[in-house]
Amino acid sequence: MHLYPIDGAVHRMGKGDTAWNCRDATWSMVIAGIDPDPKMKGAVTQWTKAYWDAAHPFDLGGAYPNFMMDDEGDTRLKATYGENYGRLAAVKKRYDPANLFRVNQNIRPAP
Repeated sequence: MHLYPIDGAVHRMGKGDTAWNCRDATWSMVIAGIDPDPKMKGAVTQWTKAYWDAAHPFDLGGAYPNFMMDDEGDTRLKATYGENYGRLAAVKKRYDPANLFRVNQNIRPAP
């Protein structure tokens, strides 16, 4: 598990100044489950998700998008962007209405 401090300029900006609004966070965590043996994938994935489940009740609900897994879904992504999500969805609708850029943590176009 990697633990990164979040400080400095991050806390000098407002939640609406950039897309990412987790300005109250003081730490960011990355859990990496890695094993050179492909046969260990299931066990490593299970361990990694159990670690996350144990730590998750203590987080702020959002995340740093580049640290998120691609299967976390809209709830966590919306928590990450908070009140900025609607603005980002409107921009997505204007510039990518067909949702061509939809890989990883996808902001869906506003209806």
